[in-house]
Amino acid sequence: MTVLFIYLLVVVILGGLLTGVGLALGKKLSFDREKASPFECGFTPKSVPRMPFSLRFFLVALVFLVFDVELVLIFPLVVGLNTQSGFYSLALIWVFLLLLFLALAYEMNQGSLNWAK
Repeated sequence: MTVLFIYLLVVVILGGLLTGVGLALGKKLSFDREKASPFECGFTPKSVPRMPFSLRFFLVALVFLVFDVELVLIFPLVVGLNTQSGFYSLALIWVFLLLLFLALAYEMNQGSLNWAK
């Protein structure tokens, strides 16, 4: 019991010491307005630095993410086709693909995937 207390005490002291050193070394010594500005190259910006985000790129990223997650979920099931639960894995793949297709059809029906509106 005392060994556990000693370990806990060492961890707390060492954690506090490392946190204090990190906070002390991580502080900026002086605040410079030029360094805090978004443009450090010396010219004055001619347009707004925050451009509006295009929804088209977001939709492409979302579709990519959905199909990437689909592959991650299907790959272990495909590997499991050679085991005793081959029929079960095949049924899971078909149910998953059916749900994915129904979700895609729903999104197309709602008009969420239209590029030009």
